[in-house]
Amino acid sequence: MGVRIAMVAGEASSDLLASHLIQALKRHLPDAEFFGIGGPKMQAMGFKALWPAEKLSVHGYVDALKNYRELSGIRRTLLKQLLADPPSAFIGVDAPDFSLWLEKRLKDRGIPAIHFVSPSIWAWRRGRLKGIARSVSHMLCLFPFEPELYKTAGVPVSYVGHPLADVFPLDPDRASAREMLQIPDGVPVFAFLPGSRQSEVRNLADTYIATAANLHERHPEARFLVPLTTRETRLLFEQALARHAHLNLPIRILFGHAVDAMTAADVVLVASGTATLEAALLKRPMVITYRIGKWSYRLMRRMAYLPWVGLPNVLAGREVVPELLQDAATPQALADALDSWLTDKEKAAELVRTFTEMHQTLRQDTAARAAAAILPYLRGASR
Repeated sequence: MGVRIAMVAGEASSDLLASHLIQALKRHLPDAEFFGIGGPKMQAMGFKALWPAEKLSVHGYVDALKNYRELSGIRRTLLKQLLADPPSAFIGVDAPDFSLWLEKRLKDRGIPAIHFVSPSIWAWRRGRLKGIARSVSHMLCLFPFEPELYKTAGVPVSYVGHPLADVFPLDPDRASAREMLQIPDGVPVFAFLPGSRQSEVRNLADTYIATAANLHERHPEARFLVPLTTRETRLLFEQALARHAHLNLPIRILFGHAVDAMTAADVVLVASGTATLEAALLKRPMVITYRIGKWSYRLMRRMAYLPWVGLPNVLAGREVVPELLQDAATPQALADALDSWLTDKEKAAELVRTFTEMHQTLRQDTAARAAAAILPYLRGASR
């Protein structure tokens, strides 16, 4: 029997990451079989999806609770199948709440359990580390500061870099992005990214528009790009714009095209999350902001281990870009911080150098390194 690898990936980003890993593993194991829970990109690589990845795509606690019975049933059914016909190894790609439960039970039965993408234990919930140590045979980390945490807990670990760093060019082509978006040369451009979730856009839209109004007074020729990922978030922002229609601002909503908008921009205003890393890889000066419910924010700050929420600051180990959160995120303060990047060319140039070094550290050919870490667990599996 040949090598059989079970995998679980639940989000679009995980589907992409897992598809690259399958491709890298197939270079060494062309006849390997891949199956489990996955999306269309994995299936395009020959992955057999017993359930589609979208089954795991829940957002927030309420959504998770609503779908708990179905998800729990899928997980138990998959476990039963894997124990009845053990794979050579199991790889959980992100989705820690779903996959770590499976990994522990498979590891206990002698099946190598590899987890790809460390949960954010460095930010909060570090108490999970003991449970993770019991669950995984090997952890694959995207960020260079993560392995040390696992080494101290006795978890075999590999740093594999971040896949976005492999995809994004070291020197982004701003001129082409501006040409594509039909933006004239010499015009100041601000990209505003209020987030991908409806709650984020609802909390930030009015503040972003007021910030744009403040900047427009200072730079009447400036353009504002607002990329949004769904019809729902686009509608929410359009409703906010309608409330401020009297301002007559040059705000252009884009359906997607976040990377194009950031590449074309002089400065980016971004809600915390992966978009902050994208902005850093695109070498864009930025201001990070976030606003959530008062009690949720207090709880988050109490649980946090680090003084920063934005990945650029976490990776640098210091504040290289401003973070204006909650009550500090006033239109005046945000406009001042954004304008500072536009006017202080020396500071902006230094940031580009910092982000270039960061990019080179993260660019590790992630799929190939991940495959190299997994292959030792598959030796002798083919028979």
